[in-house]
Amino acid sequence: MPRTRSLRWSELKIGMMAIAALVIAAVLILTLSGQGGFWWQRYTIRAKFANAGGVVEGSPVRVAGLPVGSVKKIQFIGPDVHMDLELRKDNMERVRDSSRATIGSVSLLGEGAVDISASTIGQPILPWQYVPSGGASAQMSDVTTSAAKGIEELTGLITDIRSGKGTAGKLMTDEQLYVELRQMTAAARQVTDNLNQGKGTLGELLNNPAAARELEASMRNLTAITDKINQGQGSLGRLMNDPTLAKNMSDVTGNLNSITANLNQGKGTAGKLLTDDALYQRFNAVTTNLETLLTNLNKGQGTMGKLMNDQELYENINKTVGNVNALIGDIRKDPKKFLNFKMSIF
Repeated sequence: MPRTRSLRWSELKIGMMAIAALVIAAVLILTLSGQGGFWWQRYTIRAKFANAGGVVEGSPVRVAGLPVGSVKKIQFIGPDVHMDLELRKDNMERVRDSSRATIGSVSLLGEGAVDISASTIGQPILPWQYVPSGGASAQMSDVTTSAAKGIEELTGLITDIRSGKGTAGKLMTDEQLYVELRQMTAAARQVTDNLNQGKGTLGELLNNPAAARELEASMRNLTAITDKINQGQGSLGRLMNDPTLAKNMSDVTGNLNSITANLNQGKGTAGKLLTDDALYQRFNAVTTNLETLLTNLNKGQGTMGKLMNDQELYENINKTVGNVNALIGDIRKDPKKFLNFKMSIF
C-alpha cells in the first residue's frame, strides 16, 4: 500500500509540472505575440465602414503599420459594417479623435487588415467609442478592376486602329497616306543628303568653312554694334541712352499731342479748316472753281484757253513777238533812223 501511494504522488507531480509548463507557455505566447496580451491589458474600440474590404474576424489591427490587436466582431448595422477592434491599452495615447481608420491589406493576396493612423492631437478614443474612418485603401480587387478596365480600353483602341479610326488607324490602313508618308521621308532624306553634300545656302554653311567664318564675323560685328548701342555710342546709341535726348523726344511728342489737341478743338487756321464747316465749304468752293477754270482752259474756252489750245493764235502771237524783237533790234542798231525829231518855230 505505501508503494501505491508513492506512485500516485509522483504522477500528480508530473501532471502539475505539465500544467505549469502549459501555463508558462501560454503566458510567453501571449507576451511575445505583441498583439494581444492578457485581458486586462486590452481594450475595445469600434469603427464603421461602407465596405469590409476583405477584413474578417481575427484580421490584424495596425497602428502606424505596427500590429497592436485584432478584429473581434463584425456586424451590419444599417447599410454600414461595424467592427469591434481589440487593441493593447498602451496604444490609447496614439489613437485619438484625429486618427483615421482605413481598410488595408496584409499581402498582395488581398487579406484584409484595419489600419489606424497614429496621432498626438485631440482626445484619446475611449473604450467602445468609434474611431473616425477614412476612405478605403486600394484593394487587390480594385487593382484587378482597374487592370480589366485598362485591358478593355486597350482592346477598344486596337479595334479602332484596325478599323482605320484616328491618325494611327489611318496611317495603318490608308494606303495613300502610307505612300505620302514614304514620299515625305524620301524628301527629308534627299534634303539631308543635299545638306551633307554642301548644296544650297544651308548646305554651304554647314560644309564650307569660309561661309561659316563669314557668318561668325557677321555675328561678331552685330555683337560689336549692339555693344556700342548699349554704351551710348553713335546716334542710335545716344537716342537709346541719352536722357536729355529722350526728354527732347518726349517734349516733341508732347508738342505734337498739343498741336493735335488744338487741331481737334478747331484752333488756328488748320484747326478751323478741320472743324469749321463753313470754312471747309468755302475752301471746297474755291477748289471747285479752280477745277472748273482748269477744265475750261483745257477745253480752249476764253482768251487764256484759246492761247493754250489754238495753234494758229499761238503762232501769230509768236510771230508778233518775233517782229517786235526784230524792231527793237533795229532801233538799237540805228536809233536815228527811227528817232528823228524836227522842231519848227513859228
